[in-house]
Amino acid sequence: MAGLVGGGGGGLRGHGELPLNADINVTSLVDVAFVLLIIFMITAPIMQGGVDVRLPRAAARPLEPKQGLVVTVAQDGKIYMDEAALSYEDFRATFPAFVRTKRPHGVYLRADQRVPYGSVVQVLAVIRAAGVTDVGLVAEPEEPGK
Repeated sequence: MAGLVGGGGGGLRGHGELPLNADINVTSLVDVAFVLLIIFMITAPIMQGGVDVRLPRAAARPLEPKQGLVVTVAQDGKIYMDEAALSYEDFRATFPAFVRTKRPHGVYLRADQRVPYGSVVQVLAVIRAAGVTDVGLVAEPEEPGK
Protein backbone atom coordinates (compact mmCIF):
# COMPACT_ATOMS: atom_id res chain seq x y z
CA MET A 1 0.00 0.00 0.00
CA ALA A 2 2.85 2.33 0.68
CA GLY A 3 3.82 2.23 -3.02
CA LEU A 4 0.54 3.85 -4.09
CA VAL A 5 0.82 6.80 -1.78
CA GLY A 6 3.13 9.63 -2.86
CA GLY A 7 2.61 9.49 -6.63
CA GLY A 8 4.34 6.15 -7.29
CA GLY A 9 1.86 4.00 -9.18
CA GLY A 10 4.35 2.34 -11.53
CA GLY A 11 5.05 5.36 -13.76
CA LEU A 12 1.48 6.53 -14.15
CA ARG A 13 0.89 10.25 -13.91
CA GLY A 14 -2.38 9.89 -12.12
CA HIS A 15 -5.14 7.42 -11.53
CA GLY A 16 -6.16 5.77 -14.83
CA GLU A 17 -3.93 7.85 -17.17
CA LEU A 18 -1.59 6.24 -19.70
CA PRO A 19 2.20 6.70 -19.51
CA LEU A 20 3.91 9.25 -21.81
CA ASN A 21 4.92 7.93 -25.23
CA ALA A 22 8.28 9.25 -26.49
CA ASP A 23 8.25 7.42 -29.87
CA ILE A 24 8.37 9.27 -33.19
CA ASN A 25 5.29 8.88 -35.36
CA VAL A 26 6.94 7.38 -38.45
CA THR A 27 3.73 7.16 -40.48
CA SER A 28 3.33 10.91 -40.84
CA LEU A 29 7.06 11.29 -41.49
CA VAL A 30 6.83 8.82 -44.38
CA ASP A 31 3.70 10.58 -45.70
CA VAL A 32 5.50 13.92 -45.80
CA ALA A 33 8.54 12.34 -47.47
CA PHE A 34 6.36 10.79 -50.19
CA VAL A 35 4.56 14.08 -50.83
CA LEU A 36 7.89 15.90 -51.18
CA LEU A 37 9.18 13.16 -53.49
CA ILE A 38 6.13 13.50 -55.73
CA ILE A 39 6.46 17.30 -55.80
CA PHE A 40 10.14 17.06 -56.81
CA MET A 41 9.38 14.44 -59.47
CA ILE A 42 6.79 16.73 -61.03
CA THR A 43 8.83 19.94 -60.86
CA ALA A 44 12.25 18.54 -61.90
CA PRO A 45 11.49 18.32 -65.65
CA ILE A 46 10.03 21.83 -65.56
CA MET A 47 13.19 23.25 -63.96
CA GLN A 48 15.40 22.18 -66.88
CA GLY A 49 14.85 25.41 -68.75
CA GLY A 50 18.21 26.55 -69.99
CA VAL A 51 18.62 29.48 -72.36
CA ASP A 52 15.52 30.43 -74.32
CA VAL A 53 16.33 30.36 -78.04
CA ARG A 54 14.23 29.81 -81.13
CA LEU A 55 15.94 26.91 -82.87
CA PRO A 56 15.74 26.54 -86.63
CA ARG A 57 13.60 23.74 -88.04
CA ALA A 58 15.10 20.98 -90.16
CA ALA A 59 13.62 18.16 -92.23
CA ALA A 60 16.50 15.87 -91.22
CA ARG A 61 16.33 13.91 -88.00
CA PRO A 62 17.10 16.53 -85.34
CA LEU A 63 19.77 15.93 -82.76
CA GLU A 64 18.77 16.33 -79.12
CA PRO A 65 21.47 17.00 -76.53
CA LYS A 66 22.10 13.94 -74.37
CA GLN A 67 25.43 13.99 -72.60
CA GLY A 68 28.16 16.48 -73.04
CA LEU A 69 28.48 20.20 -73.13
CA VAL A 70 25.73 22.41 -74.54
CA VAL A 71 26.92 25.66 -76.14
CA THR A 72 24.14 28.11 -76.98
CA VAL A 73 24.36 31.24 -79.12
CA ALA A 74 21.51 33.55 -78.08
CA GLN A 75 19.90 36.24 -80.21
CA ASP A 76 21.65 39.01 -78.24
CA GLY A 77 25.05 37.56 -79.22
CA LYS A 78 25.90 36.06 -75.84
CA ILE A 79 27.34 32.58 -75.79
CA TYR A 80 26.27 30.21 -73.04
CA MET A 81 28.29 27.21 -71.90
CA ASP A 82 25.53 25.23 -70.19
CA GLU A 83 24.11 28.13 -68.12
CA ALA A 84 27.11 30.50 -67.93
CA ALA A 85 26.87 33.57 -70.19
CA LEU A 86 30.04 34.72 -71.96
CA SER A 87 30.98 37.21 -74.63
CA TYR A 88 32.60 35.87 -77.80
CA GLU A 89 36.05 37.05 -76.65
CA ASP A 90 35.65 35.36 -73.25
CA PHE A 91 34.37 32.18 -74.92
CA ARG A 92 37.31 32.12 -77.32
CA ALA A 93 39.76 32.58 -74.43
CA THR A 94 38.26 30.09 -71.98
CA PHE A 95 36.83 27.28 -74.12
CA PRO A 96 40.14 25.51 -74.98
CA ALA A 97 41.12 25.38 -71.29
CA PHE A 98 37.65 24.14 -70.40
CA VAL A 99 37.92 21.32 -72.94
CA ARG A 100 41.36 20.33 -71.64
CA THR A 101 40.15 20.08 -68.02
CA LYS A 102 36.61 18.69 -68.43
CA ARG A 103 37.03 16.60 -71.60
CA PRO A 104 33.36 16.57 -72.65
CA HIS A 105 32.09 13.54 -74.60
CA GLY A 106 30.51 15.81 -77.17
CA VAL A 107 29.52 19.41 -77.74
CA TYR A 108 25.99 20.33 -78.80
CA LEU A 109 25.72 23.70 -80.50
CA ARG A 110 22.36 25.42 -80.23
CA ALA A 111 21.86 28.72 -82.02
CA ASP A 112 18.82 30.96 -82.28
CA GLN A 113 17.60 31.08 -85.87
CA ARG A 114 17.81 34.89 -85.76
CA VAL A 115 21.57 34.82 -85.07
CA PRO A 116 23.69 35.68 -88.13
CA TYR A 117 25.27 32.66 -89.76
CA GLY A 118 28.74 34.18 -89.38
CA SER A 119 28.43 34.22 -85.57
CA VAL A 120 27.51 30.55 -85.51
CA VAL A 121 30.47 29.69 -87.75
CA GLN A 122 32.84 31.66 -85.49
CA VAL A 123 31.66 29.73 -82.41
CA LEU A 124 31.92 26.45 -84.32
CA ALA A 125 35.48 27.34 -85.36
CA VAL A 126 36.47 27.95 -81.72
CA ILE A 127 34.97 24.60 -80.74
CA ARG A 128 36.80 22.77 -83.53
CA ALA A 129 40.09 24.61 -82.82
CA ALA A 130 39.92 23.40 -79.21
CA GLY A 131 40.18 19.82 -80.50
CA VAL A 132 36.52 18.79 -80.24
CA THR A 133 35.62 16.56 -83.17
CA ASP A 134 32.17 15.44 -81.99
CA VAL A 135 30.00 18.52 -82.52
CA GLY A 136 26.25 18.26 -82.97
CA LEU A 137 23.97 21.00 -84.25
CA VAL A 138 20.65 21.04 -82.40
CA ALA A 139 17.45 21.87 -84.28
CA GLU A 140 13.69 21.65 -83.77
CA PRO A 141 11.80 19.04 -85.78
CA GLU A 142 10.14 20.47 -88.86
CA GLU A 143 6.36 20.67 -88.66
CA PRO A 144 4.56 18.59 -91.31
CA GLY A 145 2.95 20.60 -94.07
CA LYS A 146 5.32 23.57 -93.87
